[in-house]
Amino acid sequence: MTMTGQRKRVFLLILFIAAVVMVRYSPLGTIFTFENLKQHREALVASARDSYARSVAIYIAVYILTAALSVPGALILTLTGGFLFGTIASTVYVDIGATTGAALAFLSARYLLGNSLQEKYPLQLRKFNEEIKRNGVNYLLTLRLIPVFPFFLINFFSGLTNIPLKTFIWTTSIGIIPATAVFAFAGQRIGSINSLSELLSAKILAAFAVLALFTLVPVIWKRVINGKKASER
Repeated sequence: MTMTGQRKRVFLLILFIAAVVMVRYSPLGTIFTFENLKQHREALVASARDSYARSVAIYIAVYILTAALSVPGALILTLTGGFLFGTIASTVYVDIGATTGAALAFLSARYLLGNSLQEKYPLQLRKFNEEIKRNGVNYLLTLRLIPVFPFFLINFFSGLTNIPLKTFIWTTSIGIIPATAVFAFAGQRIGSINSLSELLSAKILAAFAVLALFTLVPVIWKRVINGKKASER
C-alpha cells in the first residue's frame, strides 16, 4: 500500500471514529429511551396506521443508521417495531435493517483497518485466521444468539478478521432472529412493562445462552476428536 493510500485510510478512520463518537454522545442517544417510547406510543401507532409503507421504510432506514453508526437504542427500536408492526413483520424489518447496518460497519472496519492488519501481520495472525476459517461460523452465531454481547463490537472486530462478508451477513441475519422475535413480541405488551430490566430477565438470558451453546457443540466435538487423535500418536 502506498503512503498516500495509508494516509487516506488513517484520515478516514479518524473521521469514522469521530462520527461514531459524536453520534453516540449526541442528543440522539437520549431519543431512543424506554420513557420516550411509552410517552409517544399512541402517536407512533397512529402514524404507522395512516402510512404503513412510509413508516416501514423510515423504520428500516433508522435501524440501518443505528447499526452502522453504533447508536445506542437497538433494543428500543425493536420494541417499537413490535407494537407498530407485530412480532413477525417487525422481526423481518429488524433483520433487514440490523443486518444491513452491521454489514456497513463490518465493511468500514475492514477497509479502514482490517485489510491493513492482515497485510502487515500475516505470520502473527496465521493461527488465528486458521481457527476462524475452521470455526468462524460457529463463533459468530454464538455471539449473535446471546444478546448481551455489544452488537457494534461484534461488527467492528469481525471486520478485522478474514471472515468473508457473505458469511458475516448470513450468520448475522440468522443469529439475531431469536432475540429479535422475543423483544418484538415484548413490544406488543409495552403497556404492561415498566422497565427494560423486566425484558432482560435471568431466565431469558439463560435461554439464549443455552441456544448459543448448541452452535459451539461442533467446535468442542472437533477439539475432543483432535485431542484423541493426538494422544494416540
